[in-house]
Amino acid sequence: MQSRRVVVTGLGVVSSVGFGSVEFAKALRNGKSGISKISIFDTTNFPSENGGEVKQFDPRQWITSLNPKQLGRSSQFAVAAAKLAVEDADFPLSLLTNNGCGVCVGTTEGESQATDHIYEKWVEEGPENLDPELIACSTADRLSVSVALELDLHGECITLSNACSAGNYAIGHAYDLISSGETDCMLCGGSDSMGRKTFAGFHRYGAVAPQICQPFDQDRQGMMTAEGSGMLMLESLDAAVARNAQIYAEVLGYGLNCDATHMVAPDQSSIANCMHIAHRNAGVSPEEIDYISAHGTGTRANDLAESSAIRQVFGDSTPPTSSIKSMLGHAMGAASSLSAIACVIALRDGFIPPTINVKKTDLECGLDCVPEKSRKADLRIVQNNGFAFGGNNAIVILSRWH
Repeated sequence: MQSRRVVVTGLGVVSSVGFGSVEFAKALRNGKSGISKISIFDTTNFPSENGGEVKQFDPRQWITSLNPKQLGRSSQFAVAAAKLAVEDADFPLSLLTNNGCGVCVGTTEGESQATDHIYEKWVEEGPENLDPELIACSTADRLSVSVALELDLHGECITLSNACSAGNYAIGHAYDLISSGETDCMLCGGSDSMGRKTFAGFHRYGAVAPQICQPFDQDRQGMMTAEGSGMLMLESLDAAVARNAQIYAEVLGYGLNCDATHMVAPDQSSIANCMHIAHRNAGVSPEEIDYISAHGTGTRANDLAESSAIRQVFGDSTPPTSSIKSMLGHAMGAASSLSAIACVIALRDGFIPPTINVKKTDLECGLDCVPEKSRKADLRIVQNNGFAFGGNNAIVILSRWH
Protein backbone atom coordinates (compact mmCIF):
# COMPACT_ATOMS: atom_id res chain seq x y z
CA MET A 1 0.00 0.00 0.00
CA GLN A 2 1.37 3.38 -0.98
CA SER A 3 2.09 5.55 2.05
CA ARG A 4 0.48 8.96 2.42
CA ARG A 5 2.49 12.17 2.51
CA VAL A 6 2.72 13.86 5.92
CA VAL A 7 2.94 17.61 6.44
CA VAL A 8 3.43 20.05 9.32
CA THR A 9 0.57 22.50 9.80
CA GLY A 10 1.02 23.79 13.36
CA LEU A 11 3.84 24.63 15.76
CA GLY A 12 3.62 25.01 19.54
CA VAL A 13 6.55 26.15 21.69
CA VAL A 14 7.14 26.61 25.40
CA SER A 15 10.83 27.39 25.89
CA SER A 16 13.39 29.43 27.77
CA VAL A 17 13.52 31.87 24.82
CA GLY A 18 9.78 32.40 24.50
CA PHE A 19 6.31 30.98 23.91
CA GLY A 20 4.73 30.26 20.55
CA SER A 21 6.28 29.91 17.10
CA VAL A 22 6.50 33.67 16.45
CA GLU A 23 8.56 34.42 19.56
CA PHE A 24 10.62 31.28 18.98
CA ALA A 25 11.41 32.21 15.37
CA LYS A 26 12.47 35.71 16.40
CA ALA A 27 14.72 34.31 19.15
CA LEU A 28 16.36 31.86 16.75
CA ARG A 29 16.99 34.53 14.16
CA ASN A 30 18.47 36.91 16.74
CA GLY A 31 20.54 34.33 18.60
CA LYS A 32 18.78 35.01 21.88
CA SER A 33 20.04 33.22 24.99
CA GLY A 34 17.52 31.67 27.38
CA ILE A 35 20.12 30.79 30.02
CA SER A 36 19.55 32.37 33.43
CA LYS A 37 19.88 31.68 37.14
CA ILE A 38 17.66 28.76 38.17
CA SER A 39 14.87 29.76 40.54
CA ILE A 40 12.54 26.72 40.62
CA PHE A 41 14.78 24.67 42.94
CA ASP A 42 17.69 25.26 45.29
CA THR A 43 21.09 25.24 43.54
CA THR A 44 23.10 25.85 46.71
CA ASN A 45 26.42 23.94 46.76
CA PHE A 46 26.30 23.18 43.02
CA PRO A 47 29.20 24.47 40.88
CA SER A 48 26.67 25.97 38.45
CA GLU A 49 23.38 27.71 39.14
CA ASN A 50 22.36 28.42 35.55
CA GLY A 51 19.99 26.65 33.19
CA GLY A 52 17.37 27.10 30.52
CA GLU A 53 14.45 27.70 32.86
CA VAL A 54 11.06 28.65 31.42
CA LYS A 55 10.28 31.93 33.15
CA GLN A 56 6.91 33.69 33.58
CA PHE A 57 4.92 30.61 32.64
CA ASP A 58 1.29 30.77 33.77
CA PRO A 59 -0.44 27.46 32.90
CA ARG A 60 -3.88 29.05 33.38
CA GLN A 61 -3.31 30.96 30.14
CA TRP A 62 -3.69 27.70 28.20
CA ILE A 63 -5.18 25.06 30.50
CA THR A 64 -8.89 25.72 30.87
CA SER A 65 -10.67 22.35 30.92
CA LEU A 66 -8.40 20.72 33.50
CA ASN A 67 -7.23 22.01 36.85
CA PRO A 68 -3.62 23.18 36.28
CA LYS A 69 -2.79 22.50 39.95
CA GLN A 70 -3.44 18.80 39.39
CA LEU A 71 -0.88 18.62 36.58
CA GLY A 72 2.88 18.38 36.91
CA ARG A 73 5.03 21.05 35.28
CA SER A 74 5.96 18.82 32.31
CA SER A 75 2.30 18.07 31.63
CA GLN A 76 1.48 21.77 31.88
CA PHE A 77 4.16 22.50 29.29
CA ALA A 78 2.87 19.74 26.98
CA VAL A 79 -0.73 20.96 27.15
CA ALA A 80 0.29 24.58 26.57
CA ALA A 81 2.50 23.67 23.58
CA ALA A 82 -0.22 21.42 22.14
CA LYS A 83 -2.80 24.19 22.40
CA LEU A 84 -0.40 26.61 20.75
CA ALA A 85 0.12 24.10 17.92
CA VAL A 86 -3.63 23.68 17.44
CA GLU A 87 -4.13 27.44 17.39
CA ASP A 88 -1.26 27.87 14.96
CA ALA A 89 -2.77 25.20 12.70
CA ASP A 90 -6.16 26.97 12.86
CA PHE A 91 -7.70 23.58 13.57
CA PRO A 92 -11.26 23.65 15.02
CA LEU A 93 -11.36 21.65 18.27
CA SER A 94 -14.61 19.94 17.28
CA LEU A 95 -12.96 18.63 14.13
CA LEU A 96 -9.97 17.38 16.16
CA THR A 97 -12.31 15.50 18.48
CA ASN A 98 -14.35 13.89 15.74
CA ASN A 99 -11.60 12.77 13.37
CA GLY A 100 -9.58 10.65 15.79
CA CYS A 101 -6.59 12.92 16.31
CA GLY A 102 -4.06 11.32 18.66
CA VAL A 103 -1.22 12.47 20.91
CA CYS A 104 2.37 11.26 21.17
CA VAL A 105 4.70 12.96 23.66
CA GLY A 106 8.35 12.11 24.24
CA THR A 107 10.12 12.71 27.54
CA THR A 108 13.25 11.94 29.54
CA GLU A 109 12.19 12.44 33.13
CA GLY A 110 8.42 12.75 32.89
CA GLU A 111 7.40 14.73 35.97
CA SER A 112 10.83 15.23 37.54
CA GLN A 113 9.71 18.01 39.90
CA ALA A 114 6.82 15.94 41.24
CA THR A 115 9.21 13.04 41.81
CA ASP A 116 11.63 15.34 43.63
CA HIS A 117 8.82 16.54 45.93
CA ILE A 118 7.71 12.97 46.65
CA TYR A 119 11.23 12.03 47.72
CA GLU A 120 11.49 15.11 49.94
CA LYS A 121 8.12 14.52 51.61
CA TRP A 122 8.90 10.83 52.10
CA VAL A 123 12.12 11.67 53.95
CA GLU A 124 10.70 14.59 55.95
CA GLU A 125 7.21 13.33 56.84
CA GLY A 126 7.06 9.62 56.05
CA PRO A 127 5.14 7.73 53.34
CA GLU A 128 1.83 7.86 55.21
CA ASN A 129 1.75 11.65 54.78
CA LEU A 130 2.32 11.75 51.03
CA ASP A 131 -0.22 13.76 49.04
CA PRO A 132 -2.19 11.39 46.76
CA GLU A 133 -2.61 14.13 44.14
CA LEU A 134 1.15 14.63 44.04
CA ILE A 135 1.65 10.92 43.41
CA ALA A 136 -1.12 10.87 40.80
CA CYS A 137 0.52 13.60 38.71
CA SER A 138 4.02 12.09 38.87
CA THR A 139 3.66 9.37 36.24
CA ALA A 140 5.04 9.98 32.73
CA ASP A 141 1.85 8.85 30.98
CA ARG A 142 0.14 11.99 32.29
CA LEU A 143 2.01 14.09 29.68
CA SER A 144 0.06 12.68 26.73
CA VAL A 145 -3.11 11.93 28.69
CA SER A 146 -3.33 15.54 29.90
CA VAL A 147 -3.19 16.81 26.32
CA ALA A 148 -5.91 14.34 25.29
CA LEU A 149 -8.14 15.29 28.24
CA GLU A 150 -7.71 19.04 27.75
CA LEU A 151 -8.46 18.88 24.01
CA ASP A 152 -10.97 16.00 24.12
CA LEU A 153 -8.93 13.81 21.76
CA HIS A 154 -9.83 10.16 21.27
CA GLY A 155 -7.07 8.84 19.01
CA GLU A 156 -3.97 6.94 20.10
CA CYS A 157 -2.43 8.44 23.24
CA ILE A 158 1.15 7.44 24.09
CA THR A 159 4.17 8.72 26.01
CA LEU A 160 7.61 7.62 24.82
CA SER A 161 10.47 7.74 27.29
CA ASN A 162 13.46 7.60 24.97
CA ALA A 163 15.41 10.27 26.83
CA CYS A 164 16.88 13.11 24.78
CA SER A 165 15.84 11.74 21.38
CA ALA A 166 12.25 11.17 22.53
CA GLY A 167 10.82 14.15 20.64
CA ASN A 168 12.10 12.77 17.33
CA TYR A 169 10.81 9.32 18.28
CA ALA A 170 7.37 10.86 18.83
CA ILE A 171 7.46 12.61 15.46
CA GLY A 172 8.47 9.34 13.79
CA HIS A 173 5.66 7.44 15.49
CA ALA A 174 3.09 10.05 14.49
CA TYR A 175 4.44 10.02 10.93
CA ASP A 176 3.94 6.25 10.75
CA LEU A 177 0.34 6.44 11.97
CA ILE A 178 -0.56 9.10 9.43
CA SER A 179 1.39 7.75 6.45
CA SER A 180 -0.11 4.28 6.97
CA GLY A 181 -3.64 5.68 7.01
CA GLU A 182 -4.46 4.90 10.65
CA THR A 183 -5.28 8.54 11.33
CA ASP A 184 -5.35 11.87 9.54
CA CYS A 185 -3.65 13.96 12.19
CA MET A 186 -1.46 13.74 15.28
CA LEU A 187 -0.15 16.13 17.90
CA CYS A 188 3.42 15.06 18.62
CA GLY A 189 6.60 16.30 20.24
CA GLY A 190 8.31 16.31 23.60
CA SER A 191 8.14 17.81 27.08
CA ASP A 192 10.31 17.93 30.18
CA SER A 193 10.78 20.12 33.24
CA MET A 194 13.94 20.69 35.24
CA GLY A 195 14.31 18.98 38.59
CA ARG A 196 16.99 18.93 41.23
CA LYS A 197 17.63 15.19 40.87
CA THR A 198 18.40 15.49 37.15
CA PHE A 199 20.47 18.61 37.73
CA ALA A 200 22.51 16.78 40.36
CA GLY A 201 22.93 13.74 38.11
CA PHE A 202 24.44 15.71 35.25
CA HIS A 203 26.72 17.53 37.69
CA ARG A 204 27.85 14.15 38.98
CA TYR A 205 28.76 13.19 35.40
CA GLY A 206 30.83 16.36 35.20
CA ALA A 207 28.80 17.40 32.16
CA VAL A 208 27.42 20.80 33.22
CA ALA A 209 29.09 24.05 32.15
CA PRO A 210 29.47 26.76 34.81
CA GLN A 211 27.83 29.61 32.88
CA ILE A 212 27.00 29.05 29.19
CA CYS A 213 26.72 26.28 26.60
CA GLN A 214 29.29 26.37 23.75
CA PRO A 215 28.72 23.50 21.30
CA PHE A 216 31.60 22.92 18.87
CA ASP A 217 33.73 25.57 20.58
CA GLN A 218 37.35 24.74 21.35
CA ASP A 219 36.90 25.82 24.98
CA ARG A 220 33.46 24.32 25.63
CA GLN A 221 32.84 23.20 29.20
CA GLY A 222 29.65 21.19 28.99
CA MET A 223 25.90 21.37 28.65
CA MET A 224 23.18 23.47 30.29
CA THR A 225 20.11 21.66 31.61
CA ALA A 226 16.83 23.17 30.46
CA GLU A 227 13.10 22.56 30.13
CA GLY A 228 10.13 23.22 27.91
CA SER A 229 7.94 21.61 25.28
CA GLY A 230 7.74 21.55 21.51
CA MET A 231 4.60 20.13 19.87
CA LEU A 232 3.84 19.81 16.16
CA MET A 233 0.54 19.28 14.37
CA LEU A 234 1.10 16.66 11.67
CA GLU A 235 -1.56 15.89 9.07
CA SER A 236 -1.87 13.82 5.94
CA LEU A 237 -1.40 16.02 2.90
CA ASP A 238 -4.90 15.17 1.67
CA ALA A 239 -6.49 16.16 4.98
CA ALA A 240 -4.51 19.41 5.17
CA VAL A 241 -5.44 20.37 1.62
CA ALA A 242 -9.09 19.44 2.21
CA ARG A 243 -9.39 21.91 5.08
CA ASN A 244 -7.25 24.51 3.26
CA ALA A 245 -4.61 24.45 5.99
CA GLN A 246 -1.40 26.46 5.97
CA ILE A 247 1.37 23.93 5.27
CA TYR A 248 4.79 24.75 6.71
CA ALA A 249 6.89 21.74 5.72
CA GLU A 250 6.77 18.06 4.84
CA VAL A 251 8.12 15.18 6.94
CA LEU A 252 10.00 13.03 4.43
CA GLY A 253 10.98 10.27 6.85
CA TYR A 254 13.16 9.33 9.78
CA GLY A 255 15.74 6.88 11.06
CA LEU A 256 16.09 5.05 14.38
CA ASN A 257 18.75 2.77 15.80
CA CYS A 258 20.55 1.93 19.04
CA ASP A 259 24.31 1.99 19.68
CA ALA A 260 23.94 -0.88 22.16
CA THR A 261 27.45 -0.20 23.43
CA HIS A 262 27.44 2.25 26.33
CA MET A 263 24.83 4.05 28.44
CA VAL A 264 26.35 7.51 28.11
CA ALA A 265 29.13 7.46 25.49
CA PRO A 266 27.85 8.03 21.92
CA ASP A 267 29.09 5.75 19.15
CA GLN A 268 30.22 7.45 15.93
CA SER A 269 29.63 4.56 13.55
CA SER A 270 26.16 3.89 14.95
CA ILE A 271 25.20 7.55 14.61
CA ALA A 272 26.45 7.55 11.03
CA ASN A 273 24.39 4.43 10.34
CA CYS A 274 21.30 6.16 11.76
CA MET A 275 21.86 8.98 9.26
CA HIS A 276 22.00 6.46 6.42
CA ILE A 277 18.76 4.87 7.67
CA ALA A 278 17.05 8.27 7.82
CA HIS A 279 18.20 9.24 4.33
CA ARG A 280 17.08 5.91 2.90
CA ASN A 281 13.70 6.13 4.62
CA ALA A 282 13.19 9.70 3.39
CA GLY A 283 14.37 8.91 -0.14
CA VAL A 284 17.18 11.49 -0.14
CA SER A 285 20.94 11.44 -0.56
CA PRO A 286 23.47 13.22 1.69
CA GLU A 287 24.12 15.71 -1.13
CA GLU A 288 20.53 16.93 -0.87
CA ILE A 289 20.75 17.91 2.83
CA ASP A 290 21.16 21.69 3.09
CA TYR A 291 21.37 22.03 6.87
CA ILE A 292 21.76 19.85 9.96
CA SER A 293 20.23 20.83 13.29
CA ALA A 294 22.73 19.08 15.54
CA HIS A 295 22.13 17.34 18.84
CA GLY A 296 25.08 19.53 19.86
CA THR A 297 25.13 19.36 23.65
CA GLY A 298 28.43 21.17 24.19
CA THR A 299 30.14 18.17 25.79
CA ARG A 300 33.36 16.94 24.21
CA ALA A 301 32.12 13.34 23.86
CA ASN A 302 28.92 14.32 22.03
CA ASP A 303 30.39 17.05 19.84
CA LEU A 304 33.26 14.90 18.59
CA ALA A 305 31.16 11.76 18.01
CA GLU A 306 28.42 13.68 16.22
CA SER A 307 30.77 15.77 14.05
CA SER A 308 32.85 12.70 13.16
CA ALA A 309 29.70 10.82 12.15
CA ILE A 310 28.59 13.75 9.99
CA ARG A 311 31.96 13.84 8.21
CA GLN A 312 31.81 10.05 7.79
CA VAL A 313 28.46 10.34 5.98
CA PHE A 314 28.90 13.64 4.13
CA GLY A 315 32.63 13.56 3.40
CA ASP A 316 34.12 16.90 2.44
CA SER A 317 30.68 18.35 1.66
CA THR A 318 29.29 18.68 5.17
CA PRO A 319 26.33 21.09 5.27
CA PRO A 320 26.14 23.95 7.78
CA THR A 321 25.47 22.41 11.21
CA SER A 322 24.32 24.42 14.22
CA SER A 323 23.04 23.69 17.72
CA ILE A 324 20.11 25.59 19.20
CA LYS A 325 21.06 24.17 22.63
CA SER A 326 23.57 27.01 22.75
CA MET A 327 20.52 29.29 23.11
CA LEU A 328 17.89 27.15 24.86
CA GLY A 329 19.99 24.77 26.89
CA HIS A 330 19.27 21.02 26.75
CA ALA A 331 15.53 20.53 27.22
CA MET A 332 15.90 16.73 27.52
CA GLY A 333 12.85 14.98 26.04
CA ALA A 334 11.72 18.24 24.43
CA ALA A 335 15.12 18.94 22.86
CA SER A 336 14.71 17.20 19.51
CA SER A 337 11.10 18.34 19.03
CA LEU A 338 12.10 21.97 19.68
CA SER A 339 14.93 21.41 17.22
CA ALA A 340 12.44 19.97 14.70
CA ILE A 341 10.34 23.11 15.05
CA ALA A 342 13.50 25.19 14.51
CA CYS A 343 14.06 23.19 11.29
CA VAL A 344 10.53 23.92 10.09
CA ILE A 345 10.98 27.62 10.82
CA ALA A 346 14.36 27.61 9.05
CA LEU A 347 12.78 26.02 5.95
CA ARG A 348 9.82 28.38 6.01
CA ASP A 349 11.70 31.61 6.70
CA GLY A 350 14.94 30.92 4.82
CA PHE A 351 17.61 31.19 7.49
CA ILE A 352 19.90 28.97 9.57
CA PRO A 353 19.79 29.43 13.36
CA PRO A 354 23.23 30.13 14.84
CA THR A 355 25.36 28.35 17.40
CA ILE A 356 25.95 31.18 19.85
CA ASN A 357 28.81 31.48 22.36
CA VAL A 358 31.34 30.16 19.81
CA LYS A 359 34.59 32.11 20.08
CA LYS A 360 36.96 29.54 18.53
CA THR A 361 35.48 26.71 16.48
CA ASP A 362 37.03 23.36 17.41
CA LEU A 363 39.01 22.33 14.33
CA GLU A 364 38.78 18.70 15.43
CA CYS A 365 35.01 18.87 14.85
CA GLY A 366 35.60 20.19 11.34
CA LEU A 367 32.13 21.69 10.90
CA ASP A 368 30.68 25.00 9.81
CA CYS A 369 28.70 25.53 13.00
CA VAL A 370 27.21 28.90 11.93
CA PRO A 371 28.86 30.75 14.82
CA GLU A 372 27.17 33.61 16.64
CA LYS A 373 24.82 34.93 13.93
CA SER A 374 21.96 33.42 11.96
CA ARG A 375 22.54 33.09 8.24
CA LYS A 376 20.22 33.66 5.31
CA ALA A 377 19.88 30.43 3.32
CA ASP A 378 17.75 28.85 0.62
CA LEU A 379 16.93 25.57 2.37
CA ARG A 380 15.12 22.71 0.70
CA ILE A 381 15.83 19.65 2.84
CA VAL A 382 17.09 19.61 6.44
CA GLN A 383 18.14 16.96 8.95
CA ASN A 384 17.27 17.02 12.64
CA ASN A 385 19.57 14.97 14.89
CA GLY A 386 18.54 13.57 18.25
CA PHE A 387 20.68 11.25 20.41
CA ALA A 388 20.14 9.92 23.91
CA PHE A 389 21.45 7.87 26.81
CA GLY A 390 21.54 4.20 26.03
CA GLY A 391 22.50 5.00 22.43
CA ASN A 392 18.93 5.81 21.36
CA ASN A 393 19.43 7.66 18.08
CA ALA A 394 16.57 9.31 16.16
CA ILE A 395 16.90 11.50 13.07
CA VAL A 396 14.05 13.24 11.24
CA ILE A 397 14.25 14.58 7.66
CA LEU A 398 12.05 17.53 6.66
CA SER A 399 11.61 19.45 3.43
CA ARG A 400 10.36 22.86 2.45
CA TRP A 401 6.78 23.01 1.24
CA HIS A 402 6.32 24.33 -2.28
